[in-house]
Amino acid sequence: MRVEVQVMLKNGVLDPQAKAIASALHSMGFDTLKDVKMSKSIFLDLDESEKQIALQKVEKMCQELLANTVIEDYVIKL
Repeated sequence: MRVEVQVMLKNGVLDPQAKAIASALHSMGFDTLKDVKMSKSIFLDLDESEKQIALQKVEKMCQELLANTVIEDYVIKL
C-alpha cells in the first residue's frame, strides 16, 4: 500500500522559506498572491493490505519520527 504523509508547519510558526518565495513572487509582479505555505511530502510503500492497520502504523511513524508535532501538522493520505 502506498501512503503519502504531508508535513507542514503549524499556523503561526515562522516559515522563512515560504516568506522568501512570497517575497520573490511579489517582486516578479505576482501582486495577487496572498500567502505561501511550504510542506514536504513523504511517500511510504507498506507491505500492508488493511487500511486501518496501515493508518495506525503511519500515525505512529508520524508521532515518533516523521513530524515534529510541537511545530508541525501532518496529513496522511492512503
